[in-house]
Amino acid sequence: MKPTIPFRFLMIIMSCAFGLGLGSCVKERPSVPKDLAQEALIPLPQSVHATGVSFAIDKDTKITYQQPDLAIFATDLSEYLGKSTGFKFSTKEANSPTVNTIHFALVDSIAQAEGYVLNITPEAITLIAKDHAGIFYGMQTLHQLLPAQFEAGLMTKDTVYVASGRILDFPSYSYRGAMLDVVRHFFTVEDVKRYIDLLASYKINKLHLHLSDDQGWRIEIKSWPKLTEHGGSTEVGGGVGGFYTQEDYKNIVAYAQKHFITIVPEIDMPGHTNAALSSYPELNCDGKAPKLYTGTRVGFSTLCTEKEITYTFIDDVVREILAMTPGPYFHIGGDESHATPLDKYIPFINRVQAIVKKYDKKVIGWDEIAHADLDSTVVVQFWAQEENAVRGIKKGAKVLMSPAKRAYLDMKYDSLTKTGLTWAAYIEVDQGYTWSLEEYAEGVHQEDIIGVEAPLWSETVSTIDEVEFLAFPRLMGIAEIGWTAAAKRSWDHYKLRLAKHQVRLDAKKVHYYKSPKVPWNN
Repeated sequence: MKPTIPFRFLMIIMSCAFGLGLGSCVKERPSVPKDLAQEALIPLPQSVHATGVSFAIDKDTKITYQQPDLAIFATDLSEYLGKSTGFKFSTKEANSPTVNTIHFALVDSIAQAEGYVLNITPEAITLIAKDHAGIFYGMQTLHQLLPAQFEAGLMTKDTVYVASGRILDFPSYSYRGAMLDVVRHFFTVEDVKRYIDLLASYKINKLHLHLSDDQGWRIEIKSWPKLTEHGGSTEVGGGVGGFYTQEDYKNIVAYAQKHFITIVPEIDMPGHTNAALSSYPELNCDGKAPKLYTGTRVGFSTLCTEKEITYTFIDDVVREILAMTPGPYFHIGGDESHATPLDKYIPFINRVQAIVKKYDKKVIGWDEIAHADLDSTVVVQFWAQEENAVRGIKKGAKVLMSPAKRAYLDMKYDSLTKTGLTWAAYIEVDQGYTWSLEEYAEGVHQEDIIGVEAPLWSETVSTIDEVEFLAFPRLMGIAEIGWTAAAKRSWDHYKLRLAKHQVRLDAKKVHYYKSPKVPWNN
């Protein structure tokens, strides 16, 4: 059980919530008026209570933490603030905040996982949470309360004022994800880390990596080396492709963990498998290897579902990847397998499901897998067919919402967008925001849903700048859909907050789309 915060300090927090502040207990510090309710926070917190003054960060501000394992957060904040102020912020363990401190503490009084309370008075900033994730997300909120120039590490010699008040916050859904297709075009480890940085700043906590498809195989499997030697050698358009060594993948996983993001690996099957079939002809029913494929057509490939070597291959792949993946999920794909008859597809999915379960992981699959005999741990990722989502629910599965018409980031914004596809819809920024998980599909209710994910397929995308252009700002709206209760969300309010994030996006050098739907602060 975590140590509880001292009773005296709990009373201070309660007094702050009613606007009394630490000033009733300790010597008051000078302050300037600043309205917390006017800050442009994304995702929108569950509640914000403004008290109309501010906390001043100056050269004497100290950063303290109640539990030793929070020292890393104090160090991170010290470095973040130091880059822009030039001040050296000391960090130390302390049971409670004192005047002119930023204080972190884990407490048992917060019920929700990933939840936090950020309390700001003229005397101190206090961030309390149930778990480390809550501390991390509270820090992301604090970052958004600081000047945007801090995102770029630009120097200021001035005292920095943070609006005062109390923020109570927690996520509506535990799964808030993005998917990056690194197959159709390959993206480097540094590209993926850049994406992780941007995702984490908006409280996204899952990154689904699409690691295999017809056009390439992107993850080293030591027991089947030709998958990357041969299958990883190309991409859409005939480029050189690429792949992640197992050390590369471990590097990505570790980096994601530091940002409280879980990596969800996907090996698509039984279709979308031409790169594997070309690498190992024994996986084909005719024993012949097809040529490597660099186009964008789908649905023409399939593993031979009746050969025992197919399941040996899958077991080896799953085993090696899951040995490097601490998260609870393994994505088996299962979509657009038009070359696999349903009477062969169903027993295949059943058997693969058992392989993944053998390694104590949960299966996620695109909504077509709902035709199989799913168990209650399986997650059906709804992207196309509502009836498949409902079918999965009736079999006891949960649903991950990724409707292509609203959540697919590879769709163009409009007819003038140069990058992207159009088969599902044009998705302007308002279209990507003005929907709710609970009301989108008939028969899919809140209790059936684990969260939301925004996929970005890379048929037309070959650089991280192009990824950012399609993802931002739409991914910020998806983040809010997953975090903030639907009843609290409004496009008219959101677009004003989004407009104020222009300076933050610019400071981070994000290549975003300046939608005419948003009143950007030009």
